[in-house]
Amino acid sequence: MKAQIHPEFPYSTISCACGNAVITRTTRGDFSVDVCANCHPFYTGKQKLMDTAGRVDKFKKRFEKMSAVNAATAAAKKK
Repeated sequence: MKAQIHPEFPYSTISCACGNAVITRTTRGDFSVDVCANCHPFYTGKQKLMDTAGRVDKFKKRFEKMSAVNAATAAAKKK
């Protein structure tokens, strides 16, 4: 194996906005993240399902409208 071909791999700290800090080894150095496994809703079990801006209602209205158009088209073809 060749000597001196690998990058340095020092210890670094990854800090989260919630205050959690993880010490690991990386070539990047110290850095911070917005969300980690300690504060992310998926991992904490506090996940909320939200219907923002009535997306489900908008879809249902569009689906009903298309069903009516398809029914009218089918009735016109029968005549």
